[in-house]
Amino acid sequence: MPELRHNLITREWVIIATDRAKRPSDFRNSIDRKAAPSHVDSCPFCPGNESKTPEEFHRVTIDGMWKMRVVANKYPAVDREGTPERSINGTRRFVAGVGLHDVIIESPLHNTTLALMEPEDLVIALGLYKERFIEAYNDPRVEHVIIFKNHGLGAGTTIDHPHAQLIAIPIVPVQHRDRVTTAMQYFDDTGVCLMCDTLKTEINDKSRIVIETEHFLTFIPYAALSPFHTWIFPKRHCASFSGITDEEQADLAFHLKSILSKFYYGLEDPDYNLVIRSSRPKDIGNEFTHWYMSLMPKLSKTAGFELGSGMYINQSLPEENAAFLRDAHSN
Repeated sequence: MPELRHNLITREWVIIATDRAKRPSDFRNSIDRKAAPSHVDSCPFCPGNESKTPEEFHRVTIDGMWKMRVVANKYPAVDREGTPERSINGTRRFVAGVGLHDVIIESPLHNTTLALMEPEDLVIALGLYKERFIEAYNDPRVEHVIIFKNHGLGAGTTIDHPHAQLIAIPIVPVQHRDRVTTAMQYFDDTGVCLMCDTLKTEINDKSRIVIETEHFLTFIPYAALSPFHTWIFPKRHCASFSGITDEEQADLAFHLKSILSKFYYGLEDPDYNLVIRSSRPKDIGNEFTHWYMSLMPKLSKTAGFELGSGMYINQSLPEENAAFLRDAHSN
């Protein structure tokens, strides 16, 4: 019989459609990714094409060659210049679309991916994420920062060269507000962080754990929205990604490379979205919020039911997904 599972953190209900559940191996990517060259002359992110990107904010150089770059997005969602002017006219609300939109180019190689990169490269990439995250919040116009990665056309990428993005906006999205409110209410009721309690539950249950180390837990949520929806939680309570230590950063790099390698080899490199969900640096001491990383392979499609209800139908069992990933090869 199908199950309706509730995710306390997101407040979302998910239908686990066990009657039409697929085997984990059925979700392997059917897209034929043709072998790409390590350099593409027309790609603005490849070495030699630096003039094709806007302003550069940071560069990591090794042996005279750049390894990673941070540049402004050529087609930004928000403008870097201007002030967030606001107006209210009846039922209409307006805020000027100003903020920041960065691109973090993660490798000079066009044909690589985080799953195939060296662990130390992921440490560098995470360091750039953290640096730009903190710098973005130093802008007084910024109310919320989202770091994300779109891997593959199905996940929304427009340039097939390894990169992540940062968008800083002058408002706080409703989704983030709602999750903070939920976490605050749980803390008021129990005196415990909801995410810390979730960690304890998952560690005790074990069935949905994929990777566990000293500092992080990678697991499939009990009410995963879709097949192989994965969370990476820091074990130490911390409200903001800005508070990650060097030791934790290295451990997170291990988790990220390991789970993406399992996606790459076990699911044949599916398209996926990666998002870092975090409070602001100035809220780092909050007892009720807890930053984490979310990964969602694009292995199913949303349709009318999802749009009409705000719910998801997951055609796989989170426990089976976790078991499959535990056994999957990781480089």
